[in-house]
Amino acid sequence: MPQTHLLSPKVFHFTFGPHEPALRVRSGDTVVAKTRDARGYDERGEPLPEDLKESREGTELWERNPCVGPVYVEGAEPGDALAVHIEAITLNRPSAWSAHSAHFGSLTGEGPGRHLLLNPPLEPQRYEWTLDLTHNVGRLELPHSRVGAVEIPLHPFLGSLGVAPRFGRVETTLTPGEYGGNMDCVETKVGTTVYLPVWVRGAYLLFGDVHAAQGDGELCGSALETTAEVRLRLEVRKNWPLEWPRLEDETHLMAAGSGRPLWEAVQIAQMELVNWLVQDFGFDRWEAWQVNSQAGTMRIGNVVDPRYTVVAKFPKALLP
Repeated sequence: MPQTHLLSPKVFHFTFGPHEPALRVRSGDTVVAKTRDARGYDERGEPLPEDLKESREGTELWERNPCVGPVYVEGAEPGDALAVHIEAITLNRPSAWSAHSAHFGSLTGEGPGRHLLLNPPLEPQRYEWTLDLTHNVGRLELPHSRVGAVEIPLHPFLGSLGVAPRFGRVETTLTPGEYGGNMDCVETKVGTTVYLPVWVRGAYLLFGDVHAAQGDGELCGSALETTAEVRLRLEVRKNWPLEWPRLEDETHLMAAGSGRPLWEAVQIAQMELVNWLVQDFGFDRWEAWQVNSQAGTMRIGNVVDPRYTVVAKFPKALLP
């Protein structure tokens, strides 16, 4: 019988990789856990204690996007896919922050480790948003603008969701890739199933970095960063080798590609989507490309991380 596991992390990770599992589950099981925000604060605004932080002797980790896990999924083998059914993202803090940061964001092109110094760094600014969880809106006071304040609808999603990368790599939780990771795409929401390639036995799923809302691209480098209780149902799909993450909701098939420049992310996402249509739905390759060219859509997940992310979308109404 499938089980539900409540995960209370003893360590929050700043890297995706085959770390010591925080939990072992079977295909069909559900995991429930509370997340911390991108800077490690919990639902009460308390910072992440040092003894709960991942650390590595002899090096410094980039302490952003602390993630829950890893969850080891029994029976997940290389060549399989891990289906992550996002069943709930329940916001549990009445506030969120966003920021403009030096050397980070779409105006600088200077992510961590890439301080090109082509222009003066942006002056750091922090913005505090109030979250009305009853009416599902976020409010920001604008003291220097004539409008005075704005309200926007909330649409919570997981900014970071990924498995251990291929080839034995370990990747920062600030970066997306073929393993998922920090895609920052608004499609990783309740009702979506994310299919992640399994590169390492057990998959080693990590997740966190909940956003209450975000525009396409995460332009300033941060969304409405907050906390939530997350509920994920995990399922191993045997012998279904993927090259990049795929997603599915009620209306669309999707594929996520990450790279730089942005055009590379577009190509990866579109080719993974076409491959899905050919392999599983009987499309001819070039006919699939033609139909997708006329009926497909795209979302830009991020243009600020070390790799950019694009999500290509195909309407399920056109499936046979």
